[in-house]
Amino acid sequence: MLATMCMLTGLGLASSCSEQTDVWDPYYDWQKRNAQWYETIADSARNAITQAKRQYGDDWEAHCDWRMFKTYMKSESVVGPLTDSVCVHILKRGTGTVSPAYTDSVKLNFRGWIMPTEYVSPDGSLVTSQTVFSQTYYGDFNPDTATPQQMAVSSTVEGFATALQYMVAGDDWLVYIPENMAYGENGSSAIPSYSTLQFQLNVTDVIERRGTQTTTTTLE
Repeated sequence: MLATMCMLTGLGLASSCSEQTDVWDPYYDWQKRNAQWYETIADSARNAITQAKRQYGDDWEAHCDWRMFKTYMKSESVVGPLTDSVCVHILKRGTGTVSPAYTDSVKLNFRGWIMPTEYVSPDGSLVTSQTVFSQTYYGDFNPDTATPQQMAVSSTVEGFATALQYMVAGDDWLVYIPENMAYGENGSSAIPSYSTLQFQLNVTDVIERRGTQTTTTTLE
């Protein structure tokens, strides 16, 4: 097993094997690898946005399914690091007209993953998989059978809340959140410390709170 893993390393695949042990650790260099994964996603987003702006000018958003949104906690006018933003890949565009404020609530279906990890199979080969740490449905997403969960925007982590404030009813997005806008060093049994998170968010309702009044915008 050790020889096999070290051969895989020689082929350019990262490995945690050493001469002292043949125990495979799928979370080796976790913080560094998560940062690199987020940079790769961000490169895809920035390249797609740049090309769309070059080709379509002010109408680029109608022709590009990638977005980058700066955290709601920092001013848009202040230049910050890459990790001050979330990356979004739009799977489906909603028909709603209202995005929730930080004080509003939403109903949504979601699934959350940590970054892909590699495991050693019984035959010694590397297998890539991606672990789900939270979800509101099981199996493939089916909007006809999934039961949306209601939550306050303010109850979610910074990156999640940032993305929600740009969404409308009917939106179905993949959202990539850098670790500093997620849980950072505060890991858990399901989410290792310094994890970049990936969510699929499907918003069905936006529930606005205006004083004592509540208004719900529902997907038709």
